[in-house]
Amino acid sequence: MDSQASPGLVLHPSFPQSQRRESFLYRSDSDYDTSPKTMSRNSSINSEGHAEDMIVTPFAQVLASLRTVRSNFTILANVTTPTNKRSPVTSQPTVPQATLSEETYQQMARETLEELDWCLDQLETIQTHRSVSEMASNKFKRMLNRELSHLSEMSRSGNQVSEYISTTFLDKQNEVEIPSPTLREREKPMCHISGVKKLTHSSSLSNSTLPRFGVKTEHEDALARELNDLNKWGLNIFRVAEFSNNRPLSCIMFAIFQERDLLKTFRIPVDTFVTYVMTLEDHYHANVAYHNSLHAADVTQSTHVLLSTPALDAVFTDLEILAALFAAAIHDVDHPGVSNQFLINTNSELALMYNDESVLENHHLAVGFKLLHEDNCDIFQNLSKRQRQSLRKLVIDMVLATDMSKHMSLLADLKTMVETKKVTSSGVLLLDHYTDRIQVLRNMVHCADLSNPTKPLAVYRQWTERIMEEFFRQGDKERERGMEISPMCDKHTASVEKSQVGFIDYIVHPLWETWGDLVHPDAQDILDTLEDNRDWYQSTIPQSPSPPPLGQDKELNACMDKFQFELTLEDSSQREQGDEGDKPTPNHMAQDCSQGEDEEGKKEEEEDIMAEAENEDIIEEEDEVAMEEEEVEEEQEKELKAQLEVRSEKERLSDTSPVEEEEDSSSQAEDT
Repeated sequence: MDSQASPGLVLHPSFPQSQRRESFLYRSDSDYDTSPKTMSRNSSINSEGHAEDMIVTPFAQVLASLRTVRSNFTILANVTTPTNKRSPVTSQPTVPQATLSEETYQQMARETLEELDWCLDQLETIQTHRSVSEMASNKFKRMLNRELSHLSEMSRSGNQVSEYISTTFLDKQNEVEIPSPTLREREKPMCHISGVKKLTHSSSLSNSTLPRFGVKTEHEDALARELNDLNKWGLNIFRVAEFSNNRPLSCIMFAIFQERDLLKTFRIPVDTFVTYVMTLEDHYHANVAYHNSLHAADVTQSTHVLLSTPALDAVFTDLEILAALFAAAIHDVDHPGVSNQFLINTNSELALMYNDESVLENHHLAVGFKLLHEDNCDIFQNLSKRQRQSLRKLVIDMVLATDMSKHMSLLADLKTMVETKKVTSSGVLLLDHYTDRIQVLRNMVHCADLSNPTKPLAVYRQWTERIMEEFFRQGDKERERGMEISPMCDKHTASVEKSQVGFIDYIVHPLWETWGDLVHPDAQDILDTLEDNRDWYQSTIPQSPSPPPLGQDKELNACMDKFQFELTLEDSSQREQGDEGDKPTPNHMAQDCSQGEDEEGKKEEEEDIMAEAENEDIIEEEDEVAMEEEEVEEEQEKELKAQLEVRSEKERLSDTSPVEEEEDSSSQAEDT
């Protein structure tokens, strides 16, 4: 690993009051509310009610409580201790024991004992084979399950959104009966990495003929204007694809590696680099709506911007930066457009090869590294053996972390680390160990992978359309196979707007909120955009045509519905009467929607309505009789015309004169 100093990351213990809503992680957890002195566990950070400053991970809460116990003990025992690393981060002036009243002294003693008892309770329940971040993960999963149960009780679409989030982002054991394979696909051995194709891109590439942005295009100037935003959050990758001859990943990778001077740093031949990234892009499926090279380019560019955030300046080595960008580029290569669970349920070759564990993520890694062995594709050829090993380990860690079922564990790891460092290290996150550094890098690529809702609304909506199209295609495949359709994959029932609101509330917002804690204040604009986008989708839910409402509010709409129904029945008979066709409607409205001022008025109105109803029945009966008579007349006319045609033909042939008389009589019959 490159030896490059890491100055550490300063964590800000308190943020200015913000109007932005906090995530569900900051709501009280019933399992912890039962313990005494709930708020005192957060007292290591003098929050004054700021939700962002609260400590929510169990291990950090224990540390915060022990610090409170220690601080209280120095007061109760009247012990003077020098300031050291165990002093609270936001230490308050020590209050001498002599200034405490007897009542205050006894109260502090009781509170300290309760605090210590709570810490002991927590430590006694810790399972020795589990990490402290797993404590937070289990707590967050429990809180999320409670939130989702409330959501599922609200409506049928809410239940579907809840089921989608639960099955996608919570790592649960599969309780699915795996069908026996109907077709035995054994044309190739199991060790063969499927999806790798033989392609040639290097024949016409050289340093002298290499295009400006690594791809051949007739829109070089327009592409240059778009790439001016290469280092900005919210670059429109769709326009980059449009102007790069549909080579967004090759173009973005080339631009980023040039921007960071990585080709020179690691002595990567330019033609080898272009050959590899174009071969990699060709192994993304263009017919997959979402998980294609557009998405890979977007995640790579987002990772590039997050690596450049001021709070992380000079924290990571060049090799770690290279690994993060490479991981982002390959993280979805050869994606088939269906989920891991679909592959498991269909007993696919990939699921069998990887034992149902992060099936697609393992496959993406295998293809990405396998392509390095193609002709003129080894972009790491000049790295030392140790560098290659370190890079491979980093990339594997980051790509496996893009498995969405690991989301809660990743979130808990990051939040536990951030809060523990806040409590114990005077707010400085050193990141001097590999475990800490890879933890931040894992979450960085995961954040980039879940960054669509943080982008400008026009871009975000395009991504939403694409992911829903991919979901619906999977749902169609499941329907054809007679399988149970996965949540949010049924195009007839899915609620797109509600799914995005739930996706933001329970997945994206808690993750980016924690990332914002880590790099504060660098992510404030991102969080603001996220909230604006969430509010936009929330505002579209009432007007959403999907799913159709199960029923309308009959009490509020009974008046209007009955009025429209009666008007439809009367329309054919009353339209000819001019204004009289509009006059009965106030009477119907009065009958159904108003109350009379006295009993006589009610009786008179009822009599009028009954008489009018009788008249309407008579009119309707007359209309029906008239319609029947018209039908009979039409049939008679048809028969008469047919007879006349036959007669006229005969008379024309015989040159007789009675035809005119017959025609006159037939015309009179037609008039009648």
